[in-house]
Amino acid sequence: MTVSASGPQSVKRLHEPENTLYGNSTANVGDCRRSYAFSPAQSQQSSALDPDEHDFTDEELAEIDGFGIYSVILPPESTDPPRKVQLLRPVPPHIARPPYIATSSCLPKFGSGLALGDARITLGSEEEVRLRKSASLAKDVLTFAGTLVRPGISTESIDARVHEYILSHGAYPSPLGYKGFPASCCTSVNNVVCHGIPDERVLEDGDIINIDITVYLDGYHGDTSRTFLVGDVDEPGRALVQDTSDALDAGIAACAPGKPFRAIGAAIQALADKRGYSIARFDGHGIGTEFHRQPWIIHQRNDQPGYMQPGHCFTIEPAFVQGSKPDTWTFPDGWTESTLNCARSAQKEHMVLITETGVDVLTA
Repeated sequence: MTVSASGPQSVKRLHEPENTLYGNSTANVGDCRRSYAFSPAQSQQSSALDPDEHDFTDEELAEIDGFGIYSVILPPESTDPPRKVQLLRPVPPHIARPPYIATSSCLPKFGSGLALGDARITLGSEEEVRLRKSASLAKDVLTFAGTLVRPGISTESIDARVHEYILSHGAYPSPLGYKGFPASCCTSVNNVVCHGIPDERVLEDGDIINIDITVYLDGYHGDTSRTFLVGDVDEPGRALVQDTSDALDAGIAACAPGKPFRAIGAAIQALADKRGYSIARFDGHGIGTEFHRQPWIIHQRNDQPGYMQPGHCFTIEPAFVQGSKPDTWTFPDGWTESTLNCARSAQKEHMVLITETGVDVLTA
C-alpha cells in the first residue's frame, strides 16, 4: 500500500465517520475523451466534460486516443443515491491487531502517527524469521486473490474472500481500519492508480485491476500487489501491465548494500522514459513492525539522500500511467486515487530485504 509522494504527512486519512460513502460508477467510453477533464472540484458532479471546451493540443488529444478501449471508473453522479457505509468486516478476538487498531472494538484509532527511524532489522534474528513469514503469507494471499479475478465478480466479493483467507491463516488484514480505510484490501481498476475501495461494481471483460494486499502476522506486516488482466484486455492495457512489471524488476536490480536509494527511482524512470509512460507520484516505504515508515522509496529520478544497508526492508511499488501526465485526484470517498485524464495505470509491488551480499525479494 503506497504513500503519496510528499511522504508521511500526506498518507490519506478518511474523514471522520459519516453515514454514507461514495461508491464507483462506470462510464463506458472508447477513447476516454469524454472524461478527460475531471478535477477534484468537479468530483461531486462526476459528469463527463467535453474536451472541446478546453484548450488541449493536438498532441494531447492524440495521446488520449492511444490509451485504448476500456471502462473509466468515476464517482457517482450527484443525483445517485449514496452507498451506505459497510461496517468493518468482523475479526475474531484471537487475531492479533496492529497497534493502530483499538483492540476492544476493531475501530480505527484516528491520529495514529507513522514511525520515525528506518526499517532495519537484525539479519539472522527472530525478527527476520517473522518478517519473512508475514511476507510469504502476503504473497500467498495475493496469489489466492488472483484466482478470483474474472468478469462478473465484484471487488466487494474479492475483498470478502481475501478477508476470510487472511483470517484463516491467523493474520489481520492491515488496511482494515488503517487511518479509517474500510476494507481488507485495495482494488484499483483501470484509471484508478491506488487505494481503490472495494465496492459492488463487477469486473468487466477488458478491465485491469490492481489488488494490494497487506497482512499483519506475529507483529510484522507483509505487503505486495499486482495488476491482473480481466478477460480479453486490449494491447495497450497488456503492454502497460507488462512494462510496469519490468519496471519493478529494474528497481529491484538497482538494490544492493551500499547503493543509494535514489538508484531505484533512476532505474524505474529510465524504463518509463524508454517505453513512453509517466510515473504516478506515490512512494514505496519501509515496513516491518510498522505499516509505513522510512525509508521512503521514490519511483522517479530524484536526489534522495541515504544508502541501503543490510537489514533495510522496504517496498518498491511503481505505478506506470499511460501518456505523459501522471497527475491524480482523490474521489469524494477520501481514498480512491484516479488519474486526472482517465488514463489507465498499472502497479506492481514487492517487499525486499537488503542482505550482506545483495537483495532478497520476500514476496516473490
